[in-house]
Amino acid sequence: MTTTDTPADQPDHPNQPDQPDQPDQANQADHPDQVAALVPAATVVLLRDGTNGLETLMMRRNSKLSFVGGMWVFPGGRVDDADYPPNNPSDVYTASLNAAVREAAEEANLTIPPEHLVPYAHWTPPLDYPKRFATWFFLAPAPPGDVTVDGGEIHEHAWWAPKETLALHAAGEIEMLAPTYITLMELAQQPDTKTALASARNRADNIPHYATHTAHAADHPVALWQQDAGYDSYDADAVGPRHRLAMKPGGWRFEQT
Repeated sequence: MTTTDTPADQPDHPNQPDQPDQPDQANQADHPDQVAALVPAATVVLLRDGTNGLETLMMRRNSKLSFVGGMWVFPGGRVDDADYPPNNPSDVYTASLNAAVREAAEEANLTIPPEHLVPYAHWTPPLDYPKRFATWFFLAPAPPGDVTVDGGEIHEHAWWAPKETLALHAAGEIEMLAPTYITLMELAQQPDTKTALASARNRADNIPHYATHTAHAADHPVALWQQDAGYDSYDADAVGPRHRLAMKPGGWRFEQT
């Protein structure tokens, strides 16, 4: 069993990764009758080597924004119509690559060559989210140049080691979403950029696809993923295997058996 606590254009491989299946919407327990449509999106996790090892670029969204306002995120956003290749307007994966490159330029003033992007994971949010972005996460080495934010959508940025970011979150000093947390938790195990990118490439044929279900324990929400005993029933108290993130006050807890 793995348990982790925190205290109070072209992909980089010859073939495109498998596209995620649509999540099962038959079980609407604890969810509204009307489910928001999924919108393609992309996120790029920029990596560099700092004095104490691997660092990621984190950005704080404007607190006045209706979607995840005030939270610390990686650069990213929805796929625009112009991101789709003209010769294949249904190619969501290539459009996501293009969107990741564009968002890095718009939000951080950094130019990322598309061939440097390494697919890392795909995330589908819970059925009850009012806005649902089906998001490809990519890793990429940070290019030369200074980060510049626009002061509109993005208000701050920082280069932090993943463990440092997680510690700030556990202390209640910053907010983040579950996909950000899981990504940082995994990257905290990598010593440097080269190793992190190599590890991502090694799982190119088995990229995780997270279709999140949410349940509620006594005093906190729980994110559930496939293989968790409570996944299909939305039951945080179900007995059996675990693949979940308990978002407890004072420190989130990841469990996988």
